[in-house]
Amino acid sequence: MNQYILFMHNDVNDAAIANDAQRWHTYLASLRSSGCFDGGSAIGAGILVQKDCTERDANGKVTGYLLVRADSIQAAQHFLQGNPTHAAGGTVEIRLLVRD
Repeated sequence: MNQYILFMHNDVNDAAIANDAQRWHTYLASLRSSGCFDGGSAIGAGILVQKDCTERDANGKVTGYLLVRADSIQAAQHFLQGNPTHAAGGTVEIRLLVRD
């Protein structure tokens, strides 16, 4: 089984849905009960740094992440059901975590 990371982006159409604590509680309980949830967190402010020491604000584009296990990226998409960011019209980026 593969591990995937789901990044929640800050581009929602309805902030009330995306930030609803009860929706998140229900969604996370559903993930936990699946047996395929490996954790996650909100992500705070940060900076982007380049080799020449250029720094710029990360602009809060990514607001959180979740780790899930699934057989395929298509199967990982099933974890979008009930996700408050997705329900609010926002982007949830799903990426395979590659293990060497």
